[in-house]
Amino acid sequence: MCVILQTIAALAVCILIVATAHAQSAPDFYKGKQIQLIVGYEPGNDYDLGARMLVRYLARHIPGQPTIIVQNMPQAAGVVAANSLYIRAPRDGTVMASISRNLPSQAAMGLPNIEADPRRFIWLGATSFPGRVCVASTAAAVKTPADLFTRELMVGSVGTGSSTSIVPTVLNRVLGTKFKLIEGYRGAQDIVLAMERGEVEGLCASLGQFRTHERLIRNGKMRFILRAEEAVMPDIPDVPSIFDFAKSEEQRQLMRFVFSSTEFGRPYVFPPDVPPERVEIMRRAFVAAAKDPELVAEAEKIKLDMTYRPPDHLARLVTQLYATPPATIETVKKIVPNLR
Repeated sequence: MCVILQTIAALAVCILIVATAHAQSAPDFYKGKQIQLIVGYEPGNDYDLGARMLVRYLARHIPGQPTIIVQNMPQAAGVVAANSLYIRAPRDGTVMASISRNLPSQAAMGLPNIEADPRRFIWLGATSFPGRVCVASTAAAVKTPADLFTRELMVGSVGTGSSTSIVPTVLNRVLGTKFKLIEGYRGAQDIVLAMERGEVEGLCASLGQFRTHERLIRNGKMRFILRAEEAVMPDIPDVPSIFDFAKSEEQRQLMRFVFSSTEFGRPYVFPPDVPPERVEIMRRAFVAAAKDPELVAEAEKIKLDMTYRPPDHLARLVTQLYATPPATIETVKKIVPNLR
């Protein structure tokens, strides 16, 4: 009996030592490390601005205070960044990405160039709760949402996968508006410049992307013509909702599915298989950084939406998207760019 008790005691001590060592090694992992944050959009985009603000506070909340380097990978409206993280990035917690909020719904619909599976990404959290809007030059013939059903509005676009393409295309195919897409621009900033040059007449994008162009609105060079959200947007309460122009519940359901991506904010993910203890460290750091009083004050000063979105909420959204009935998916494919 004494031998058995001694053996049990020895095993318990060994387990305690291993557990203690494991617990100590998790916080120490990031000491002296460099973390790469891939941003799937060009410099100056709201994803990029949000990521660069976040990393200035994130490192201080990670044990070991590693260096965080931002790398922009804007090709294909963030799809290249998501695929790169999913396929090629090391799965040790040293590489993460800010991916497109559109990617989960596009993957659920089977966009052929998406190799990443959002169900396997490890969601770290998100910042912002964006609303999508469409603006027009004051020189354009379109002045109101009703005008879009009788007059053409030439809008700039980054291409498939971007809000600059998705919003006008969905509205054309679901409601019958008359947006004309001019694709090939690098980002929203370039499209605004193209509006000033008279190359295009409008742009559809997240509200945050117009923060740096408020002077054009104040000076009467550009106006908001609609929001692609049902709920009132506090910053622009008088801008009408395009949902008011839906003629059936089916139209509303289709727009809700496609535009549900706004719920993802600007999401951040690890690739699959990162050790759970490092995931937990990073998730705690994300919420602490997003709620850091200095970050909140800085974001308010420059009017950048940094509203925190928890990882369990994001994972739940992905699950809901993949639970969508196939018939609805097939209908959505007919109205979303390059999915027919």
